[in-house]
Amino acid sequence: MSKESITLNVEGMSCSHCENRVKNSVGDLDGVSSVTVSLDDKTVTIEYDDEVTGLDLVKETIEDQGYEVK
Repeated sequence: MSKESITLNVEGMSCSHCENRVKNSVGDLDGVSSVTVSLDDKTVTIEYDDEVTGLDLVKETIEDQGYEVK
């Protein structure tokens, strides 16, 4: 197991509903152990096993919720 942690800049999140959508959708991915969303900083920090889940899938999942990963 190879655990990674990354912080992504995400545009378009403005409320607790946005926060929950991102947390739940990314948190449901296999290999993701934690998701932290900061609305003030416009960031999402993810800890994940890169042998199970790839960064591209994480970004795609956030974008599928209607937000832009910078």
